[in-house]
Amino acid sequence: MKSNLQESIERQRKILKGWLSSSLSIIAEDCAQVWPQREALEARLVEGMTELPYCKYLYVLDAKAHQITSNAYRGGLMERQFGRDRSHRPYIAEALGGSDFSLSDAYISQNAKRPSLTAVHAVKGESGALLGYLGADFDLRELPATEALHLQAGQWMQLKGDPAIRGGLFHQQRVDSLMDQQMDTVLRVINELVTIHGVFHAKLHFSSSRATIWQLNDPYRFRLHDIDELGKPDLCLAYPQVDYPADAEIPAEAVHKILDGFRELRFMDETIYLRSGMLNIFNGMVSLTFSCDGTHYMPWQEFLDRKQFFMTSMAM
Repeated sequence: MKSNLQESIERQRKILKGWLSSSLSIIAEDCAQVWPQREALEARLVEGMTELPYCKYLYVLDAKAHQITSNAYRGGLMERQFGRDRSHRPYIAEALGGSDFSLSDAYISQNAKRPSLTAVHAVKGESGALLGYLGADFDLRELPATEALHLQAGQWMQLKGDPAIRGGLFHQQRVDSLMDQQMDTVLRVINELVTIHGVFHAKLHFSSSRATIWQLNDPYRFRLHDIDELGKPDLCLAYPQVDYPADAEIPAEAVHKILDGFRELRFMDETIYLRSGMLNIFNGMVSLTFSCDGTHYMPWQEFLDRKQFFMTSMAM
């Protein structure tokens, strides 16, 4: 099953293909009429740059993917690209395989070192014989926005961490941190900040006794608090009271249950234990990083429903 991310990318590519294939087809037909006259081809490419407002470069290749024109760009012609062998570039592979039109996967360009795309259209004579190819390069940041923001799928994901840490797992043992010693107070303060004071994203670093939080009234900056601040309930006085968001995925009454779940996982075992826990009330996800450096991302309901199973399986 394709991920939402891949489907979003493919929708974007489909839109770009529809736009580019028709435009490049017209230019390719005109190039065939003057083939292989370099000056005439370059004149058509310069004209083509006005027809493709988001194009970075236009150029023509022979049937072996050797460039027989300069690069046309907004400032005119780039002579040094004439004669370039593009046959080994990944974006030409589909064209060399016989495709009349292809749009490459995004790649990092050799010159600007930025994400780019290349569209390639075959240039054919009146008999249908292949003459060469019309290439068009695009900088991703200059393409028109045609897609809504990708939404992350809410599903359990497990990511393995540093192999060096995993290899030494059974040679380590949990040591009480300052946060462990004040766990009840810290969790109640975090619960209050999330449910009453507008914190929508909170990550508790149990081993290093700190927390990073993001607040609704200033969402572009995170706040970092150490145990001296987290262990004092008057920290809440530093944040304004904010109505709990109606569009939050995690209901307010579930926040303390999730935090209590973090506590259980922190103390569940002396070897395999929780190092950090995160919750985000808008995407409804919980993140857990353990002493083995493995990280789990899961929907909050799944975390609460399967918490006991999760604890048992991690401790085994």
